[in-house]
Amino acid sequence: MNNIEDLRMAVLIDADNVPYANVKGMMAEIAKYGTPTFKRIYADWTKPTVSGWKKVLLENAITPVQQYSYSTGKNATDSAMIIDAMDILYSGKVDGFCIVSSDSDFTRLATRLREAGMKVIGMGEKKTLIPFIAACDKFIYLEILGKSEKEHEDEKEHGEDKDSGDEKGTAAAPTVPKETISVVDKKLIKLLSHSINDLAGEDGWAFLGDLGNFILKKQPDFDPRNYGFPKMIALIKSIDRFEVDERDTGKSNRKHVFVKNK
Repeated sequence: MNNIEDLRMAVLIDADNVPYANVKGMMAEIAKYGTPTFKRIYADWTKPTVSGWKKVLLENAITPVQQYSYSTGKNATDSAMIIDAMDILYSGKVDGFCIVSSDSDFTRLATRLREAGMKVIGMGEKKTLIPFIAACDKFIYLEILGKSEKEHEDEKEHGEDKDSGDEKGTAAAPTVPKETISVVDKKLIKLLSHSINDLAGEDGWAFLGDLGNFILKKQPDFDPRNYGFPKMIALIKSIDRFEVDERDTGKSNRKHVFVKNK
């Protein structure tokens, strides 16, 4: 589903608005989209509320940027991040940005970076407001990264080695966690159905890879993991409204997957 490119990414983290527990999952997710050239995190490090970040910064080679709070109720961290983002943009050393925050104040920044031709990936908690999500090319909820990391650790403890990346979707049922960010409802089915119709050829079939990218343009926070599925194919197969056709490519273990409305 993802277009994995070797992009040079600037990762800017708002320590005041995201939990430090998901750092490992965040960095692993960012690596799917490119190489973090800049890794900076912003906070008033004199405050005890951000003390939990200090250990994970060293483990992930993230550079802390000190920003004092000059007055009560004002977030000077936002201004520091925005200024640095524009400096990095004009340096010409990156191809994209990853803004890690649940604060919708970064909506205009994300929009400006995309206007400059940058790929913008947002990461934040479920509480993030729609304007910031819509301003990004893709938005990833931190809650699903935390669950994925915990599930992986549980599997290792029990000696299990499950293939969470099975494109054939043969293990859809056991990969669904008990709790998910979103539920499969009429709104999701409508989004999938209309997108398939928009992309389908005269025979009604649409290529799955194109479908995933097309949906992201409509809804940047779309991710099959939000619904408990590791891959798009498993999500599609779980819904009885669609047909799936896996076509041989002539290469071992590689198939082109097409989907169609029933």
